[in-house]
Amino acid sequence: MKFQEFSIRQLQALSWWCRNSPYAGCDAVICDGAVRSGKTVCMGVSFFAWCFYRFDQQSFALCGKTIRSLRRNLVTPLLPILKELGFTVHGRAGENMLEVTQRGRTNRFYLFGGKDEGASAMIQGITLAGILLDEVALMPRSFVEQALARCSVEGSKFWFNCNPEHPRHWFYEEWIQKRDEKNAYYLHFRMEDNPSLSEKMIERYRGLYSGSFYQRFIEGRWVAAEGLVYPFMEEPDRFLPPPEGPFEEFIVSCDYGTVNPASFGLWGRKEGVWYRLKEYYYDSKRDGGPKTDEEHYQGLVSLLGARRPRCVIVDPSAASFQEVIRRHGEYRVIPAKNNVLDGIRQVSTALKEGAVEICRPCKDSIREFGLYRWDPAGNKDCPVKENDHAMDDIRYFVATALWDEQEEFIVFANRRTGGF
Repeated sequence: MKFQEFSIRQLQALSWWCRNSPYAGCDAVICDGAVRSGKTVCMGVSFFAWCFYRFDQQSFALCGKTIRSLRRNLVTPLLPILKELGFTVHGRAGENMLEVTQRGRTNRFYLFGGKDEGASAMIQGITLAGILLDEVALMPRSFVEQALARCSVEGSKFWFNCNPEHPRHWFYEEWIQKRDEKNAYYLHFRMEDNPSLSEKMIERYRGLYSGSFYQRFIEGRWVAAEGLVYPFMEEPDRFLPPPEGPFEEFIVSCDYGTVNPASFGLWGRKEGVWYRLKEYYYDSKRDGGPKTDEEHYQGLVSLLGARRPRCVIVDPSAASFQEVIRRHGEYRVIPAKNNVLDGIRQVSTALKEGAVEICRPCKDSIREFGLYRWDPAGNKDCPVKENDHAMDDIRYFVATALWDEQEEFIVFANRRTGGF
């Protein structure tokens, strides 16, 4: 593997624990900042080098939001680098553990996922000499604190990296703001600290985000979400006329409501782009009283016409409506993925990349894009629960139909230039 010259910030992450470093006595290192800023892999190299400089025959932990995302984001890119540096790595079949040897020393590295509150039970009981928590801001506090409590070997240290979140996030308040009393060395990364990124690629990333997501992912700031959730949808000519067919396939996404509005979107895929072609939107307060499940099903049938969709994605809480669709036996039903903040990020990226487009007949979606706002009174990222029904069904579609199962990887076909 060919190494590029490290940036100053990467060299600081690589060497902070070394004998002559002024930060060698720190108990932890925290690396935060922009996406693609080069912090993850250099931190991993530094962690393994420290482990073998300091210990032999000890256990360590590598933690991510899920084991799958940990392998993808950290372990897989790190393994060839470690081998190039003279480490021998063996993975045990059936175990989430790596046995690593270098110059006669051998240490064990256990892999853990900190996805939810229940994950803290998985790490109990183990004794560790050090721990690296990748994307620590995505993990619950209970898991992180249980993991840190496992580090009882003399000389153990904590290694954290993450992208910024809300400024009231527990990790920001307890570790970044209190880094001096925690005896932690803090490094803030920018995209320019990654020498493998060209200026062209940096500009591409800058174009993907706006608003608070731009401030967090590009500028690396811990800021509160405010204003419109999708401010770029206010741009002129943002909504397109429906392209002429044929379409490769269809999907319907549904946010179900009886007292609250029901919003169903018809999506058609053409040349790698998903178009929201038209929609069924029924507001009982506006349109004349509540409808039954069966009446909403007839609205779904009318929306589809003679089209045969790949599936119908439905609000996971709408169990009765899902059952009505199944009993008719015409359409395959899939419960939607419903992580709000992750879904909003995914929708934002899909819209900015041109992987999904909203067509002009979708009047209620267009109206909601202009009204859907972050809650200014909240202590965490949360949109106001108003004017959000088409926004929810769009989010269900993107999170369930476009996004990889483990959330943080999306694949889009390149959009063809020219007319429809």
